[in-house]
Amino acid sequence: MSTEIELNEYNLIPPQTGAAFILKKGEFLTVVDPLGSQVSDMVLFNLEDKKEKLSSGKTLDFEESILITEGNFLWSNRSHKMMEIVEDTNGRNDFLLAPCSPETFQIMYNNHEEHPSCLNNLKVNLSEFDIELDDIPTAFNIFMNVQFDEKGKISVLPPTSIAGDHVKFKAEMDLIVCLTACSAEDSNGGTFKPIHYVVTQV
Repeated sequence: MSTEIELNEYNLIPPQTGAAFILKKGEFLTVVDPLGSQVSDMVLFNLEDKKEKLSSGKTLDFEESILITEGNFLWSNRSHKMMEIVEDTNGRNDFLLAPCSPETFQIMYNNHEEHPSCLNNLKVNLSEFDIELDDIPTAFNIFMNVQFDEKGKISVLPPTSIAGDHVKFKAEMDLIVCLTACSAEDSNGGTFKPIHYVVTQV
């Protein structure tokens, strides 16, 4: 990484859980895949007005690409820049698919048992900021490897990230950030691992 940070300075998100926190304008957030092949869903809200939030549609529109990586911005539903991606050692992220939910496992996995999900982890961790389930937007899926064929058929493949890969973001406004260590089997190559993150001034 460009900034030397001791491992014990990172915050740990255990497998199939999440974390929410405030990120001030000008601060940097680095999200790390410590073991490799693990997705982290991320959503953003304007700290001063939580009705302004991350927008997949605006981002894909203004960045003119479905592959969002280093040099791209993440945009809000009000067409404001929320974050800049300043480093991305893996280069493969997804902004098409919604956070996995209880319905994901029922409909796509035929699993009707209780199962952890990113949507529930986002909801639980954002509740301290009075953000409700229906307020949660499509997440920016860090390290997620989504492919599609010539007919548009979508497939979710294991992440290409290796141990230590990271994405570094710069906040363009004061933000509420929520991250997960994704709970969907297909998204993570069949295993569940932690995510690390750290907030820095440079």
